[in-house]
Amino acid sequence: MSELAKKGWEQYMLQLQHHPLRTKAITAGVLSGISDSVAQKLSGIQKLQLKRLLLKVVTLLVHKLRFTILQEYRSRSVVIMYGYAPLGKPVSKVMVFLEQLTSSPLNNMMFLMYYGLVVEGRPWVQVRSKVKKDYPSVQLTSWMFWPIVGWVNHLYMPLQFRVIFHSFVACCWGIFLNLRARSMALTKG
Repeated sequence: MSELAKKGWEQYMLQLQHHPLRTKAITAGVLSGISDSVAQKLSGIQKLQLKRLLLKVVTLLVHKLRFTILQEYRSRSVVIMYGYAPLGKPVSKVMVFLEQLTSSPLNNMMFLMYYGLVVEGRPWVQVRSKVKKDYPSVQLTSWMFWPIVGWVNHLYMPLQFRVIFHSFVACCWGIFLNLRARSMALTKG
């Protein structure tokens, strides 16, 4: 079994080296599918909602492509600011700050809209109202969690593993958000 895992890891690393964007996007999509499947099962859904699952996987594929491109843009921005590619804690803080100002608010807004429109099947008017009401608390919670993940990611992760690490943590975060949204809906209902 360990030989099979070792061979699989080598193949994955080879794909990551030859086709980094595609490999990272597929990895993010698979982890997103796992996240949503686990969240559905933990929230008590007996039969997986495949339409919801497929939409989340496709949405995350597009999101991770955007995330990878933004990560590259932010890296270049830091190079422009400093005039070279510095490493270490100060740069990690700048990268995390840029990430929290650009990606985080948009990601949380997209998640709330996805959850309202796809998972709960609400009309746009209700979703918009719910986003206005819930977005500040979701964003504040996000700012308590994701900066730490971003800092660890930028400081300790090699560049080729940053999107994968972020996707794995996002998988766990997605389960948390789904369960939180589900529990909020049950207490109100």
